[in-house]
Amino acid sequence: MDDQNKNLILATALSFIVILIWFVMFPPPATTPPDATAIEAQAEPEVAESDVAITPSSTGTEGAVETADVEAVVDAPRVLIDTPSLQGSISLQGGRIDQLSLKKYHDTIEPDSDIVKLLSPVGTDEPYYALFGWAPGAGVAPEQVPNPNTEWQVEKGETLTPDAPVTLIWDNGAGLTFRRTLSVDEDFMFSVTQSVQNDGAATAALAPYGILARHGIPADVKNFFILHEGAIHMIDGVRTETKYSKISSASDHETNIAEGEGWTGFTDHYWMTTLIPSDGNGLKISTFNDTRRDIYQTTARQATVSLAPGQSHEASTRLFAGAKEWETIRRYQNDDNVPEFLNSIDWGWFFFLTKPIFAVLHYLNALIGNMGWAIIGLTLLIKAILMPLAYKSYVSMAKMKELQPQMEKIKENAGDDRQKQQQEMMALYKREKVNPASGCLPILMQIPIFFSLYKVIFVTLELRHAPWIGWIKDLSAPDPSSLFNLWGIFPWDAPESGSVMALIFIGIMPLMLGISMWLQQRLNPAPTDPTQKMIFAWMPWVFMFMLGSFASGLVLYWIANNTITFSQQYLIMRSQGYKPDVFGNIKSSFKRAPKPDKD
Repeated sequence: MDDQNKNLILATALSFIVILIWFVMFPPPATTPPDATAIEAQAEPEVAESDVAITPSSTGTEGAVETADVEAVVDAPRVLIDTPSLQGSISLQGGRIDQLSLKKYHDTIEPDSDIVKLLSPVGTDEPYYALFGWAPGAGVAPEQVPNPNTEWQVEKGETLTPDAPVTLIWDNGAGLTFRRTLSVDEDFMFSVTQSVQNDGAATAALAPYGILARHGIPADVKNFFILHEGAIHMIDGVRTETKYSKISSASDHETNIAEGEGWTGFTDHYWMTTLIPSDGNGLKISTFNDTRRDIYQTTARQATVSLAPGQSHEASTRLFAGAKEWETIRRYQNDDNVPEFLNSIDWGWFFFLTKPIFAVLHYLNALIGNMGWAIIGLTLLIKAILMPLAYKSYVSMAKMKELQPQMEKIKENAGDDRQKQQQEMMALYKREKVNPASGCLPILMQIPIFFSLYKVIFVTLELRHAPWIGWIKDLSAPDPSSLFNLWGIFPWDAPESGSVMALIFIGIMPLMLGISMWLQQRLNPAPTDPTQKMIFAWMPWVFMFMLGSFASGLVLYWIANNTITFSQQYLIMRSQGYKPDVFGNIKSSFKRAPKPDKD
Protein backbone atom coordinates (compact mmCIF):
# COMPACT_ATOMS: atom_id res chain seq x y z
CA MET A 1 0.00 0.00 0.00
CA ASP A 2 1.62 3.32 -1.03
CA ASP A 3 1.66 6.30 1.34
CA GLN A 4 -0.59 8.40 -0.85
CA ASN A 5 -3.42 5.87 -0.65
CA LYS A 6 -2.79 5.45 3.08
CA ASN A 7 -3.23 9.17 3.67
CA LEU A 8 -6.25 9.43 1.43
CA ILE A 9 -7.95 6.51 3.15
CA LEU A 10 -7.02 7.92 6.56
CA ALA A 11 -8.51 11.33 5.74
CA THR A 12 -11.63 9.86 4.17
CA ALA A 13 -12.17 7.43 7.02
CA LEU A 14 -11.67 10.21 9.58
CA SER A 15 -14.22 12.38 7.78
CA PHE A 16 -16.63 9.47 7.67
CA ILE A 17 -16.22 8.71 11.38
CA VAL A 18 -16.66 12.35 12.42
CA ILE A 19 -19.77 12.80 10.26
CA LEU A 20 -21.17 9.48 11.45
CA ILE A 21 -20.72 10.54 15.07
CA TRP A 22 -22.35 13.87 14.24
CA PHE A 23 -25.24 12.08 12.55
CA VAL A 24 -25.78 9.82 15.57
CA MET A 25 -25.50 12.63 18.13
CA PHE A 26 -27.43 15.24 16.16
CA PRO A 27 -29.90 13.38 13.93
CA PRO A 28 -32.06 15.61 11.74
CA PRO A 29 -35.36 16.18 13.56
CA ALA A 30 -38.48 14.50 12.26
CA THR A 31 -40.65 16.86 10.27
CA THR A 32 -43.88 15.05 11.19
CA PRO A 33 -46.30 17.61 12.64
CA PRO A 34 -47.27 17.10 16.29
CA ASP A 35 -50.43 15.17 16.96
CA ALA A 36 -53.33 17.57 17.45
CA THR A 37 -54.95 15.45 20.13
CA ALA A 38 -51.73 15.48 22.13
CA ILE A 39 -51.64 19.26 22.01
CA GLU A 40 -55.23 19.50 23.16
CA ALA A 41 -54.60 17.06 25.98
CA GLN A 42 -51.63 19.11 27.13
CA ALA A 43 -53.47 22.42 27.03
CA GLU A 44 -56.83 21.21 28.41
CA PRO A 45 -56.09 21.40 32.14
CA GLU A 46 -54.67 24.93 31.78
CA VAL A 47 -57.74 26.16 29.94
CA ALA A 48 -60.06 24.48 32.42
CA GLU A 49 -58.31 26.05 35.41
CA SER A 50 -57.71 29.70 36.16
CA ASP A 51 -55.08 31.82 34.50
CA VAL A 52 -52.00 32.28 36.62
CA ALA A 53 -49.44 35.02 36.25
CA ILE A 54 -46.58 35.49 38.67
CA THR A 55 -45.62 39.09 39.38
CA PRO A 56 -42.74 40.42 41.46
CA SER A 57 -43.49 41.12 45.07
CA SER A 58 -42.31 44.24 46.82
CA THR A 59 -38.91 42.67 47.44
CA GLY A 60 -38.51 41.48 43.87
CA THR A 61 -37.17 38.13 45.05
CA GLU A 62 -40.36 36.11 45.45
CA GLY A 63 -43.36 35.40 43.31
CA ALA A 64 -46.91 36.39 44.24
CA VAL A 65 -49.54 34.28 42.51
CA GLU A 66 -52.52 36.14 41.12
CA THR A 67 -55.52 34.47 39.54
CA ALA A 68 -57.73 35.71 36.71
CA ASP A 69 -60.93 34.24 35.38
CA VAL A 70 -60.38 32.68 31.94
CA GLU A 71 -63.68 33.91 30.55
CA ALA A 72 -62.95 37.47 31.71
CA VAL A 73 -59.63 37.44 29.84
CA VAL A 74 -61.17 35.95 26.70
CA ASP A 75 -64.15 38.35 26.66
CA ALA A 76 -62.19 41.50 27.53
CA PRO A 77 -62.20 44.43 25.05
CA ARG A 78 -59.19 44.59 22.73
CA VAL A 79 -57.07 47.12 20.86
CA LEU A 80 -56.01 45.93 17.43
CA ILE A 81 -52.35 45.73 16.29
CA ASP A 82 -51.72 46.21 12.58
CA THR A 83 -48.26 46.70 11.06
CA PRO A 84 -46.54 45.55 7.84
CA SER A 85 -45.07 42.61 9.79
CA LEU A 86 -47.54 41.92 12.61
CA GLN A 87 -51.22 41.53 13.30
CA GLY A 88 -52.90 40.91 16.61
CA SER A 89 -54.40 42.70 19.58
CA ILE A 90 -53.88 43.94 23.13
CA SER A 91 -56.27 42.77 25.82
CA LEU A 92 -57.52 45.53 28.13
CA GLN A 93 -57.73 42.84 30.84
CA GLY A 94 -54.28 43.48 32.29
CA GLY A 95 -53.19 45.49 29.24
CA ARG A 96 -51.41 42.36 28.05
CA ILE A 97 -49.96 41.89 24.57
CA ASP A 98 -51.26 38.39 24.07
CA GLN A 99 -52.37 37.97 20.47
CA LEU A 100 -49.73 38.28 17.76
CA SER A 101 -49.10 36.66 14.37
CA LEU A 102 -46.34 37.19 11.80
CA LYS A 103 -47.79 38.33 8.47
CA LYS A 104 -44.76 37.42 6.34
CA TYR A 105 -44.32 33.84 7.56
CA HIS A 106 -46.51 30.80 6.98
CA ASP A 107 -46.65 27.47 8.79
CA THR A 108 -45.78 25.54 5.61
CA ILE A 109 -44.42 26.29 2.14
CA GLU A 110 -47.98 26.44 0.81
CA PRO A 111 -48.85 30.13 0.23
CA ASP A 112 -52.40 29.66 1.52
CA SER A 113 -51.34 28.06 4.81
CA ASP A 114 -51.90 29.88 8.10
CA ILE A 115 -49.48 32.61 9.10
CA VAL A 116 -47.23 31.87 12.06
CA LYS A 117 -48.84 32.51 15.43
CA LEU A 118 -46.40 33.79 18.05
CA LEU A 119 -48.42 35.00 21.07
CA SER A 120 -51.74 33.53 22.22
CA PRO A 121 -54.16 34.59 24.97
CA VAL A 122 -55.37 32.56 27.91
CA GLY A 123 -58.07 30.16 26.76
CA THR A 124 -56.11 28.92 23.74
CA ASP A 125 -54.01 25.77 23.46
CA GLU A 126 -50.70 27.41 24.38
CA PRO A 127 -51.05 30.78 26.14
CA TYR A 128 -48.02 32.99 25.66
CA TYR A 129 -48.08 36.72 26.40
CA ALA A 130 -46.32 39.85 27.67
CA LEU A 131 -47.38 41.67 30.85
CA PHE A 132 -46.26 44.99 32.29
CA GLY A 133 -46.89 46.65 35.63
CA TRP A 134 -45.57 48.04 38.90
CA ALA A 135 -44.44 46.06 41.93
CA PRO A 136 -45.64 47.71 45.16
CA GLY A 137 -43.11 48.97 47.67
CA ALA A 138 -43.31 50.85 50.94
CA GLY A 139 -46.56 52.75 51.40
CA VAL A 140 -48.36 50.94 48.55
CA ALA A 141 -50.75 48.02 48.96
CA PRO A 142 -50.76 45.26 46.29
CA GLU A 143 -54.30 46.13 45.22
CA GLN A 144 -53.22 49.73 44.55
CA VAL A 145 -51.01 48.83 41.57
CA PRO A 146 -52.08 47.45 38.18
CA ASN A 147 -51.82 43.67 37.89
CA PRO A 148 -52.66 41.04 35.21
CA ASN A 149 -56.37 41.43 36.06
CA THR A 150 -56.60 45.22 35.91
CA GLU A 151 -59.27 46.56 33.54
CA TRP A 152 -57.55 49.34 31.61
CA GLN A 153 -59.28 52.08 29.63
CA VAL A 154 -58.14 53.48 26.28
CA GLU A 155 -57.14 57.11 26.72
CA LYS A 156 -55.77 57.70 23.24
CA GLY A 157 -55.71 55.78 19.97
CA GLU A 158 -57.82 53.08 18.38
CA THR A 159 -55.49 50.71 16.51
CA LEU A 160 -51.78 50.31 17.26
CA THR A 161 -49.79 50.97 14.07
CA PRO A 162 -46.26 52.27 13.36
CA ASP A 163 -47.77 55.74 12.93
CA ALA A 164 -50.32 55.65 15.75
CA PRO A 165 -49.39 54.76 19.35
CA VAL A 166 -52.00 53.78 21.91
CA THR A 167 -52.24 55.01 25.52
CA LEU A 168 -54.04 53.09 28.28
CA ILE A 169 -54.99 54.57 31.66
CA TRP A 170 -55.98 53.24 35.07
CA ASP A 171 -56.76 55.21 38.24
CA ASN A 172 -56.43 53.23 41.45
CA GLY A 173 -58.81 55.56 43.29
CA ALA A 174 -56.19 56.23 46.00
CA GLY A 175 -54.21 59.01 44.37
CA LEU A 176 -52.10 57.04 41.86
CA THR A 177 -52.81 57.34 38.14
CA PHE A 178 -51.08 54.86 35.84
CA ARG A 179 -50.61 55.24 32.10
CA ARG A 180 -49.15 52.85 29.55
CA THR A 181 -48.20 54.10 26.08
CA LEU A 182 -47.49 51.44 23.47
CA SER A 183 -45.85 52.04 20.10
CA VAL A 184 -44.47 49.68 17.45
CA ASP A 185 -42.16 49.93 14.44
CA GLU A 186 -42.61 48.32 11.02
CA ASP A 187 -40.76 45.16 12.05
CA PHE A 188 -41.01 43.47 15.45
CA MET A 189 -40.12 46.00 18.16
CA PHE A 190 -42.68 47.39 20.62
CA SER A 191 -41.94 50.26 23.00
CA VAL A 192 -43.89 50.22 26.25
CA THR A 193 -43.65 53.39 28.33
CA GLN A 194 -45.19 53.16 31.79
CA SER A 195 -45.83 56.26 33.90
CA VAL A 196 -47.32 56.91 37.31
CA GLN A 197 -48.53 60.19 38.81
CA ASN A 198 -48.80 60.46 42.60
CA ASP A 199 -51.65 62.81 43.50
CA GLY A 200 -52.09 61.26 46.92
CA ALA A 201 -51.04 62.53 50.32
CA ALA A 202 -48.32 59.92 51.02
CA THR A 203 -45.05 58.88 49.44
CA ALA A 204 -45.32 55.81 47.22
CA ALA A 205 -42.53 53.36 46.34
CA LEU A 206 -42.90 51.29 43.16
CA ALA A 207 -40.77 49.25 40.76
CA PRO A 208 -41.68 48.93 37.05
CA TYR A 209 -41.44 45.46 35.52
CA GLY A 210 -42.09 43.48 32.36
CA ILE A 211 -43.02 39.80 32.21
CA LEU A 212 -43.05 37.17 29.50
CA ALA A 213 -45.21 34.20 30.51
CA ARG A 214 -45.52 30.92 28.64
CA HIS A 215 -47.92 28.17 29.68
CA GLY A 216 -46.20 24.81 29.31
CA ILE A 217 -43.40 23.75 26.99
CA PRO A 218 -44.30 24.53 23.35
CA ALA A 219 -45.57 21.51 21.44
CA ASP A 220 -43.19 22.13 18.53
CA VAL A 221 -39.98 22.15 20.60
CA LYS A 222 -37.52 19.93 18.73
CA ASN A 223 -35.28 18.95 21.67
CA PHE A 224 -32.41 18.92 19.22
CA PHE A 225 -28.91 19.16 20.69
CA ILE A 226 -27.65 21.51 18.00
CA LEU A 227 -30.43 24.04 18.66
CA HIS A 228 -31.24 26.00 21.82
CA GLU A 229 -34.92 26.53 22.60
CA GLY A 230 -35.93 27.99 25.94
CA ALA A 231 -34.92 30.93 28.10
CA ILE A 232 -32.13 33.25 27.06
CA HIS A 233 -30.75 36.43 28.56
CA MET A 234 -27.77 38.70 28.04
CA ILE A 235 -26.48 40.55 31.10
CA ASP A 236 -23.40 42.79 30.86
CA GLY A 237 -22.19 40.96 27.76
CA VAL A 238 -22.63 37.46 29.23
CA ARG A 239 -25.19 35.25 27.51
CA THR A 240 -27.03 32.55 29.43
CA GLU A 241 -29.15 29.87 27.76
CA THR A 242 -31.45 27.60 29.76
CA LYS A 243 -33.56 24.79 28.34
CA TYR A 244 -37.12 24.52 29.59
CA SER A 245 -36.26 21.36 31.50
CA LYS A 246 -33.46 23.20 33.34
CA ILE A 247 -35.39 26.32 34.35
CA SER A 248 -35.56 26.53 38.14
CA SER A 249 -38.83 26.39 40.03
CA ALA A 250 -40.46 29.48 41.52
CA SER A 251 -39.54 28.31 45.03
CA ASP A 252 -35.79 28.55 44.47
CA HIS A 253 -35.49 31.09 41.66
CA GLU A 254 -34.05 33.70 44.04
CA THR A 255 -30.60 32.20 43.59
CA ASN A 256 -30.83 32.78 39.81
CA ILE A 257 -31.54 36.51 39.84
CA ALA A 258 -29.12 38.38 37.58
CA GLU A 259 -28.32 42.07 37.85
CA GLY A 260 -26.91 44.36 35.19
CA GLU A 261 -27.70 45.88 31.81
CA GLY A 262 -29.15 43.63 29.12
CA TRP A 263 -32.25 41.74 27.98
CA THR A 264 -34.17 38.55 28.65
CA GLY A 265 -36.69 36.38 26.84
CA PHE A 266 -37.67 33.06 25.29
CA THR A 267 -36.31 31.81 21.99
CA ASP A 268 -37.79 29.26 19.60
CA HIS A 269 -36.25 27.78 16.47
CA TYR A 270 -37.06 30.80 14.30
CA TRP A 271 -39.01 33.17 16.59
CA MET A 272 -38.28 35.03 19.79
CA THR A 273 -39.77 37.32 22.44
CA THR A 274 -37.42 39.55 24.38
CA LEU A 275 -37.76 42.25 27.06
CA ILE A 276 -35.22 45.07 26.73
CA PRO A 277 -35.45 47.61 29.59
CA SER A 278 -34.14 51.03 28.62
CA ASP A 279 -32.56 51.68 32.02
CA GLY A 280 -30.16 48.99 33.14
CA ASN A 281 -29.35 50.62 36.49
CA GLY A 282 -30.74 48.40 39.22
CA LEU A 283 -32.21 45.97 36.68
CA LYS A 284 -32.93 42.49 38.03
CA ILE A 285 -33.75 39.59 35.75
CA SER A 286 -35.18 36.29 36.95
CA THR A 287 -36.45 33.27 35.05
CA PHE A 288 -38.38 30.45 36.68
CA ASN A 289 -41.13 27.88 36.31
CA ASP A 290 -44.29 27.93 38.39
CA THR A 291 -44.38 24.14 38.58
CA ARG A 292 -47.84 24.10 40.17
CA ARG A 293 -49.36 25.67 37.05
CA ASP A 294 -46.54 24.82 34.64
CA ILE A 295 -45.96 28.43 33.59
CA TYR A 296 -42.51 29.53 32.46
CA GLN A 297 -41.77 33.16 33.17
CA THR A 298 -38.96 35.64 32.75
CA THR A 299 -39.15 38.99 34.52
CA ALA A 300 -37.21 42.22 34.00
CA ARG A 301 -37.67 44.38 37.11
CA GLN A 302 -36.23 47.88 37.15
CA ALA A 303 -35.07 49.84 40.19
CA THR A 304 -37.59 50.93 42.80
CA VAL A 305 -38.50 54.62 42.73
CA SER A 306 -39.94 56.68 45.56
CA LEU A 307 -42.60 59.26 44.59
CA ALA A 308 -43.48 62.09 46.91
CA PRO A 309 -46.94 63.67 46.57
CA GLY A 310 -47.14 65.57 43.29
CA GLN A 311 -44.29 63.67 41.66
CA SER A 312 -44.40 61.37 38.64
CA HIS A 313 -42.10 58.79 37.08
CA GLU A 314 -41.75 57.19 33.67
CA ALA A 315 -40.06 53.89 32.71
CA SER A 316 -39.64 52.33 29.26
CA THR A 317 -39.17 48.75 28.14
CA ARG A 318 -38.88 47.49 24.60
CA LEU A 319 -40.43 44.20 23.59
CA PHE A 320 -39.08 42.29 20.60
CA ALA A 321 -41.70 39.82 19.41
CA GLY A 322 -41.11 38.33 16.00
CA ALA A 323 -38.84 36.49 13.60
CA LYS A 324 -35.10 36.13 14.16
CA GLU A 325 -34.18 37.87 10.91
CA TRP A 326 -30.44 38.43 10.83
CA GLU A 327 -30.60 41.81 9.16
CA THR A 328 -33.39 43.11 11.42
CA ILE A 329 -31.73 41.92 14.63
CA ARG A 330 -28.40 43.32 13.44
CA ARG A 331 -30.02 46.71 12.88
CA TYR A 332 -31.52 46.70 16.38
CA GLN A 333 -28.09 45.89 17.79
CA ASN A 334 -26.11 48.47 15.81
CA ASP A 335 -28.61 51.31 15.37
CA ASP A 336 -30.95 50.94 18.35
CA ASN A 337 -28.38 50.01 20.99
CA VAL A 338 -29.59 46.53 21.93
CA PRO A 339 -26.35 45.01 23.27
CA GLU A 340 -25.14 41.74 21.73
CA PHE A 341 -28.54 41.17 20.14
CA LEU A 342 -27.11 39.15 17.24
CA ASN A 343 -26.07 36.55 19.78
CA SER A 344 -29.74 35.76 20.32
CA ILE A 345 -29.27 33.60 17.22
CA ASP A 346 -27.72 30.28 18.20
CA TRP A 347 -24.40 30.33 16.32
CA GLY A 348 -23.00 27.34 18.22
CA TRP A 349 -19.47 26.32 19.15
CA PHE A 350 -18.07 27.24 15.74
CA PHE A 351 -19.43 30.81 15.98
CA PHE A 352 -16.15 32.13 14.56
CA LEU A 353 -17.05 30.25 11.37
CA THR A 354 -20.86 30.27 11.40
CA LYS A 355 -21.14 34.06 11.76
CA PRO A 356 -18.95 34.97 8.75
CA ILE A 357 -20.30 32.07 6.69
CA PHE A 358 -23.86 33.26 7.18
CA ALA A 359 -22.94 36.92 6.58
CA VAL A 360 -21.41 36.01 3.21
CA LEU A 361 -24.36 33.74 2.40
CA HIS A 362 -26.78 36.54 3.24
CA TYR A 363 -25.03 39.06 1.01
CA LEU A 364 -24.79 36.57 -1.85
CA ASN A 365 -28.49 35.84 -1.54
CA ALA A 366 -29.26 39.57 -1.64
CA LEU A 367 -27.07 39.89 -4.74
CA ILE A 368 -28.29 36.79 -6.60
CA GLY A 369 -31.83 36.59 -5.30
CA ASN A 370 -31.81 32.81 -4.75
CA MET A 371 -30.47 31.04 -1.68
CA GLY A 372 -29.58 27.86 -3.59
CA TRP A 373 -27.34 29.69 -6.04
CA ALA A 374 -25.97 31.67 -3.09
CA ILE A 375 -24.88 28.37 -1.48
CA ILE A 376 -23.09 27.43 -4.70
CA GLY A 377 -21.49 30.89 -4.76
CA LEU A 378 -20.39 30.44 -1.14
CA THR A 379 -18.86 27.09 -2.07
CA LEU A 380 -16.85 28.77 -4.85
CA LEU A 381 -15.58 31.40 -2.40
CA ILE A 382 -14.60 28.78 0.19
CA LYS A 383 -12.76 26.76 -2.46
CA ALA A 384 -11.02 29.93 -3.65
CA ILE A 385 -9.85 30.69 -0.10
CA LEU A 386 -8.59 27.12 0.32
CA MET A 387 -7.07 27.09 -3.17
CA PRO A 388 -3.42 27.58 -2.03
CA LEU A 389 -3.73 24.60 0.29
CA ALA A 390 -5.54 22.56 -2.36
CA TYR A 391 -2.94 23.47 -5.00
CA LYS A 392 -0.10 22.33 -2.76
CA SER A 393 -1.99 19.13 -1.97
CA TYR A 394 -2.81 18.24 -5.57
CA VAL A 395 0.71 19.08 -6.76
CA SER A 396 2.02 16.74 -4.09
CA MET A 397 -0.42 14.04 -5.22
CA ALA A 398 0.72 14.44 -8.84
CA LYS A 399 4.36 14.15 -7.81
CA MET A 400 3.55 11.09 -5.75
CA LYS A 401 2.13 9.49 -8.90
CA GLU A 402 5.35 10.30 -10.75
CA LEU A 403 7.39 8.77 -7.94
CA GLN A 404 5.36 5.57 -7.97
CA PRO A 405 7.96 3.54 -9.94
CA GLN A 406 10.76 4.63 -7.59
CA MET A 407 8.65 3.81 -4.55
CA GLU A 408 7.90 0.35 -5.90
CA LYS A 409 11.62 -0.18 -6.53
CA ILE A 410 12.46 0.83 -2.94
CA LYS A 411 9.89 -1.65 -1.61
CA GLU A 412 11.30 -4.37 -3.82
CA ASN A 413 14.90 -3.71 -2.75
CA ALA A 414 14.10 -3.38 0.95
CA GLY A 415 12.16 -6.65 1.06
CA ASP A 416 10.96 -7.35 4.59
CA ASP A 417 13.18 -4.68 6.15
CA ARG A 418 10.47 -2.13 7.11
CA GLN A 419 12.90 0.25 8.78
CA LYS A 420 15.12 0.45 5.70
CA GLN A 421 12.06 0.93 3.49
CA GLN A 422 10.82 3.80 5.63
CA GLN A 423 14.22 5.50 5.71
CA GLU A 424 14.63 5.33 1.94
CA MET A 425 11.03 6.53 1.42
CA MET A 426 11.62 9.54 3.67
CA ALA A 427 14.87 10.30 1.85
CA LEU A 428 12.99 10.15 -1.46
CA TYR A 429 10.26 12.51 -0.21
CA LYS A 430 12.88 14.95 1.10
CA ARG A 431 14.89 14.85 -2.11
CA GLU A 432 11.85 15.38 -4.31
CA LYS A 433 10.26 17.91 -1.85
CA VAL A 434 7.04 15.92 -1.48
CA ASN A 435 4.84 15.84 1.64
CA PRO A 436 2.79 12.62 1.63
CA ALA A 437 0.49 13.98 4.36
CA SER A 438 -0.60 17.05 2.39
CA GLY A 439 -3.12 15.05 0.39
CA CYS A 440 -5.50 14.77 3.36
CA LEU A 441 -5.39 18.43 4.43
CA PRO A 442 -8.18 19.71 2.11
CA ILE A 443 -10.47 16.94 3.32
CA LEU A 444 -9.73 17.69 6.98
CA MET A 445 -10.30 21.41 6.42
CA GLN A 446 -13.77 20.64 5.08
CA ILE A 447 -14.95 19.06 8.36
CA PRO A 448 -15.40 22.25 10.48
CA ILE A 449 -16.74 24.09 7.43
CA PHE A 450 -19.27 21.31 6.84
CA PHE A 451 -20.42 21.38 10.47
CA SER A 452 -20.63 25.19 10.49
CA LEU A 453 -22.69 25.26 7.31
CA TYR A 454 -24.95 22.54 8.73
CA LYS A 455 -25.52 24.77 11.78
CA VAL A 456 -26.22 27.81 9.60
CA ILE A 457 -28.68 25.98 7.36
CA PHE A 458 -30.53 24.41 10.27
CA VAL A 459 -30.66 27.39 12.64
CA THR A 460 -31.03 30.55 10.56
CA LEU A 461 -34.45 31.78 9.52
CA GLU A 462 -33.32 32.88 6.07
CA LEU A 463 -32.99 29.24 4.92
CA ARG A 464 -36.50 28.37 6.12
CA HIS A 465 -38.80 27.76 3.12
CA ALA A 466 -36.10 29.13 0.80
CA PRO A 467 -36.54 27.61 -2.70
CA TRP A 468 -33.82 26.73 -5.20
CA ILE A 469 -35.02 25.16 -8.45
CA GLY A 470 -37.91 22.94 -9.50
CA TRP A 471 -38.87 20.51 -6.77
CA ILE A 472 -36.52 22.01 -4.14
CA LYS A 473 -38.85 24.49 -2.46
CA ASP A 474 -37.28 24.44 1.02
CA LEU A 475 -33.50 24.28 1.38
CA SER A 476 -33.83 23.74 5.15
CA ALA A 477 -35.71 20.46 4.56
CA PRO A 478 -34.57 17.14 3.00
CA ASP A 479 -34.99 16.56 -0.73
CA PRO A 480 -38.70 15.65 -1.12
CA SER A 481 -38.17 13.56 -4.27
CA SER A 482 -37.90 9.80 -3.89
CA LEU A 483 -36.72 6.70 -5.69
CA PHE A 484 -39.90 5.04 -4.33
CA ASN A 485 -42.03 6.75 -7.00
CA LEU A 486 -39.13 7.16 -9.44
CA TRP A 487 -38.86 10.83 -8.46
CA GLY A 488 -42.45 11.68 -9.32
CA ILE A 489 -42.98 9.59 -12.47
CA PHE A 490 -45.23 7.05 -10.73
CA PRO A 491 -48.55 8.34 -9.34
CA TRP A 492 -48.09 7.32 -5.69
CA ASP A 493 -46.71 9.55 -2.94
CA ALA A 494 -43.14 9.45 -1.70
CA PRO A 495 -42.50 8.13 1.85
CA GLU A 496 -43.04 10.62 4.62
CA SER A 497 -39.95 12.66 5.45
CA GLY A 498 -38.08 11.33 8.48
CA SER A 499 -39.34 7.76 8.07
CA VAL A 500 -37.13 4.72 7.47
CA MET A 501 -38.57 4.37 3.96
CA ALA A 502 -37.53 7.95 3.18
CA LEU A 503 -33.97 7.10 4.21
CA ILE A 504 -33.91 4.05 1.92
CA PHE A 505 -35.66 5.54 -1.11
CA ILE A 506 -33.51 8.63 -1.42
CA GLY A 507 -34.11 11.69 -3.56
CA ILE A 508 -32.35 13.10 -6.60
CA MET A 509 -29.91 15.32 -4.71
CA PRO A 510 -28.54 12.59 -2.40
CA LEU A 511 -28.07 10.41 -5.50
CA MET A 512 -26.16 13.25 -7.18
CA LEU A 513 -24.04 13.51 -4.03
CA GLY A 514 -23.10 9.83 -4.22
CA ILE A 515 -22.28 10.06 -7.94
CA SER A 516 -20.15 13.19 -7.44
CA MET A 517 -18.13 11.47 -4.71
CA TRP A 518 -17.74 8.37 -6.85
CA LEU A 519 -16.51 10.40 -9.84
CA GLN A 520 -14.03 12.24 -7.63
CA GLN A 521 -12.57 8.88 -6.63
CA ARG A 522 -12.10 7.96 -10.31
CA LEU A 523 -9.32 10.53 -10.63
CA ASN A 524 -7.03 7.86 -9.22
CA PRO A 525 -6.85 4.17 -10.09
CA ALA A 526 -8.56 1.85 -7.65
CA PRO A 527 -6.21 0.57 -4.93
CA THR A 528 -4.80 -2.90 -5.44
CA ASP A 529 -5.30 -3.81 -1.79
CA PRO A 530 -8.72 -5.56 -1.45
CA THR A 531 -9.57 -3.82 1.86
CA GLN A 532 -8.80 -0.38 0.46
CA LYS A 533 -10.73 -1.14 -2.68
CA MET A 534 -13.80 -2.20 -0.69
CA ILE A 535 -13.69 0.95 1.47
CA PHE A 536 -13.40 3.18 -1.58
CA ALA A 537 -16.19 1.32 -3.36
CA TRP A 538 -18.68 1.69 -0.51
CA MET A 539 -17.77 5.18 0.74
CA PRO A 540 -19.81 7.30 -1.75
CA TRP A 541 -22.95 5.23 -1.32
CA VAL A 542 -22.72 5.18 2.49
CA PHE A 543 -22.41 8.96 2.47
CA MET A 544 -25.29 9.17 0.01
CA PHE A 545 -27.74 7.35 2.30
CA MET A 546 -26.34 8.92 5.47
CA LEU A 547 -26.72 12.50 4.23
CA GLY A 548 -29.93 11.86 2.31
CA SER A 549 -32.10 13.01 5.23
CA PHE A 550 -30.07 16.17 5.82
CA ALA A 551 -31.25 19.60 4.68
CA SER A 552 -31.11 19.85 0.89
CA GLY A 553 -29.10 23.07 1.23
CA LEU A 554 -26.30 21.14 2.92
CA VAL A 555 -26.44 18.37 0.30
CA LEU A 556 -26.26 21.07 -2.40
CA TYR A 557 -23.11 22.46 -0.80
CA TRP A 558 -21.54 18.99 -0.72
CA ILE A 559 -22.37 18.34 -4.39
CA ALA A 560 -20.95 21.72 -5.43
CA ASN A 561 -17.86 21.12 -3.31
CA ASN A 562 -17.25 17.70 -4.89
CA THR A 563 -17.72 19.07 -8.40
CA ILE A 564 -15.32 21.97 -7.86
CA THR A 565 -12.79 19.70 -6.13
CA PHE A 566 -12.90 17.29 -9.06
CA SER A 567 -12.25 20.12 -11.52
CA GLN A 568 -9.45 21.64 -9.42
CA GLN A 569 -7.68 18.34 -8.89
CA TYR A 570 -7.97 17.31 -12.54
CA LEU A 571 -6.59 20.61 -13.88
CA ILE A 572 -3.78 20.94 -11.30
CA MET A 573 -2.61 17.35 -11.77
CA ARG A 574 -2.56 17.82 -15.55
CA SER A 575 -0.55 21.03 -15.12
CA GLN A 576 2.06 18.97 -13.25
CA GLY A 577 2.39 16.47 -16.09
CA TYR A 578 0.16 13.76 -14.67
CA LYS A 579 -2.90 12.96 -16.77
CA PRO A 580 -5.62 11.22 -14.74
CA ASP A 581 -7.29 8.48 -16.77
CA VAL A 582 -10.81 9.13 -15.46
CA PHE A 583 -12.67 7.13 -18.08
CA GLY A 584 -10.20 4.26 -17.81
CA ASN A 585 -10.60 4.21 -14.05
CA ILE A 586 -14.39 4.22 -14.40
CA LYS A 587 -14.19 1.33 -16.84
CA SER A 588 -11.86 -0.67 -14.64
CA SER A 589 -14.07 -0.17 -11.59
CA PHE A 590 -16.79 -2.22 -13.27
CA LYS A 591 -14.47 -5.14 -14.03
CA ARG A 592 -14.84 -8.17 -11.86
CA ALA A 593 -11.84 -9.39 -9.96
CA PRO A 594 -10.31 -12.48 -11.58
CA LYS A 595 -11.25 -15.74 -9.97
CA PRO A 596 -8.38 -17.59 -8.29
CA ASP A 597 -7.01 -20.60 -10.18
CA LYS A 598 -8.13 -23.95 -8.93
CA ASP A 599 -5.50 -26.63 -8.44
